[in-house]
Parts: sequence; structure tokens; C-alpha cells
Amino acid sequence: MDASGSPGTEDTKGGPVAEDASGSPVERDANGGPVVLDAVSAPDADGRPRRTTRRFPSFTRDTARPEGGGRAASSDAPAPARQWPILTVLTAVGLGLLLTALDVVRFGTILIGVALLAGAAMRWVLPDVGMLAVRSRFTDMVTYGVLGVAIVLLAMMAQPNPLLEIPFLDDTLHFTIRT
Repeated sequence: MDASGSPGTEDTKGGPVAEDASGSPVERDANGGPVVLDAVSAPDADGRPRRTTRRFPSFTRDTARPEGGGRAASSDAPAPARQWPILTVLTAVGLGLLLTALDVVRFGTILIGVALLAGAAMRWVLPDVGMLAVRSRFTDMVTYGVLGVAIVLLAMMAQPNPLLEIPFLDDTLHFTIRT
């Protein structure tokens, strides 16, 4: 007899076998508890052993959206309006690349850096930025900010007639060229 009082069957090993609510056989030990197959499995509500592990699955079914990765506008709006933050940054970068191609190099590259800094600011201020959210909020802000500052500083130090001169960088450059 199993725990419910109805007669159970025996498995091939001689242990008692009961049926769960769905009619599937559940192997039980001598004390009537479900048999656990391995060290990381535990019985579910029906008594069948279920593997519970913290290891990532071999095949992922879905990925979580980044924080702030929702739409920047309501779903009623057309796609460009929903993704206005990334479109703003890409438009400014495209304009900067066009200016650079038209031989307005310093202003074009400064515009590219400012566009990345604007992306960092939008990532910080706006709750939902659409496709501008790639990773976590902190990582996106640091990535956009560091790249933006680096591009702006390099554009300001470009020769001839740099707008910004950093003496130790000039000394470093001359030292590396001499040796």
C-alpha cells in the first residue's frame, strides 16, 4: 500500500512505487519518501525528482533586456519615435562623420564625442532609452562617457594649432620618438 492507502506496485528493484495525481509512477524508498536521483535534485510537489541547479543551461531560451531597455515612447507611436534616443545619437555621429569627410575634421570629431556624451547623459536621466540601452545603466554610462571624453580631448589636441595642449603628453611623444 502507498501513503494514500491504495495498493502500490513494486519496481524492478523491489522498492515500492506509488502513483502521483497524474497517474505517473513515483518511486518511493522504504520509509515512503520519494527517491532522489542525484545530489542536486529534489522532489517536486508531485514527488518526482526534479533537478535544481544554479548552473546556467546549455541552451538559453531568452535573455533579459538591459535595465532601461524598454521603449522610449508608447507602443502606439511609430518605430522612429519609440527609438528617438539612439536615433539622436546616431544622427549626431553621422553628421560628425560627414563633417570629417568634408575636411572639417576637428569640429566633426568633437561632434562625435559630444554625441557619445549626450548618449551617456540620456542613459543616466531617462528611465527608458530603447536601443540605446545595451548593458546595465552604469556600464553604458561609463562606456559612452569615457569614449566621448577621449574623442573630444583627442580632437582638441589634434595638430595643427591644437585647442588643448597637455605638456606631459608632448614630452612623452617626443621621448618615444627619440628612442
